[in-house]
Amino acid sequence: MDNATPAGAMRAFVVTAPGRASVRTVPVPVPGPGEVLVEVERAGVCGTDAEFFSGEMSYLHTGQAEYPMRLGHEWAGVVATLGPDVDPSWLGRHVTGDTMLGCGRCARCVDGRQHLCADRYEIGIRRGWPGALAEYLPVPVRFLHPLPSTVDAIAGALVEPGGNALRAVQAAQVRPGERLLVLGPGTIGLLCALLAAAEGVEVHVLGREEPSLAFARRLGFASSWTAETLPPVPFDGVIDASGAPGLPARAVELVEPGRRVVFIGIAGEPSPVDTRELVFKDVTAVGVLSGSAGLAGVIDRFAAGVVDPRPLVAATVGLAEVAPVLAGTRRPEWGAAPKLHVDPKR
Repeated sequence: MDNATPAGAMRAFVVTAPGRASVRTVPVPVPGPGEVLVEVERAGVCGTDAEFFSGEMSYLHTGQAEYPMRLGHEWAGVVATLGPDVDPSWLGRHVTGDTMLGCGRCARCVDGRQHLCADRYEIGIRRGWPGALAEYLPVPVRFLHPLPSTVDAIAGALVEPGGNALRAVQAAQVRPGERLLVLGPGTIGLLCALLAAAEGVEVHVLGREEPSLAFARRLGFASSWTAETLPPVPFDGVIDASGAPGLPARAVELVEPGRRVVFIGIAGEPSPVDTRELVFKDVTAVGVLSGSAGLAGVIDRFAAGVVDPRPLVAATVGLAEVAPVLAGTRRPEWGAAPKLHVDPKR
């Protein structure tokens, strides 16, 4: 911990109103029964964090979240302190964890759908659970995932978006040798592309800006296109990871009849889809909310070296640089990689 930080306190990034945030000294959380305190090594920032910073995130308008907020739900770290009733073997372990903290008692949780629990907390997002843009993070032990030695903190902080991407790829049900189109070369889209390619799928990527498409090509996706250059070939599955309100309908147009479109991007406004098109083409549409069910699988893939997500990280910054990042500031030297990480110790 920073030498200037008082004992029992830590630094955290706190959003207090739309466009207003600062790095504050706050008390170190005390883990409750069944919880641990994680010393955060890396945390990712994403579009959801930017929407909370701008005030656009719908949770702020439906009562599911309110300022002040401590953001950050993509993270990796080391278990530093154990709460009551926690197995001592967790101490010192490198971990990441689920964002969706279900109650564990309702029918959805019992059925394995804790990410849809009506009473869930979401780390750094919902109902005031503090996030990982801080030096320490409290987490219930039942939501932790150990990280093997071959998964460092950079890859570990990409497990949460990776779990989302894995669920999207699995939902698309595209087999080896078949053709998948991924809409949007951001972090989730490129993770989808990497995971699908590792399964032998022919991956195509659709984007708007040449720098991001050039980056996708450097990752090995030569078939990266704009709307004007997309070839007229059949796509056996389409994943919309873009967040563009017009692309869900385009995904339905582009997918082969009888196959699947997967929606994981969230637009800032309603995205119209003509359900007649779904019916006439006999298309299955799938929505993916969280990576919960995909976390273990993506850790296994990262650990085995099947997929290396680390090239997606453009830079690692300190807490004091988070506000400009969330406001859209990006240094030219960072290049076109989509993800930015935070080291809370900086």
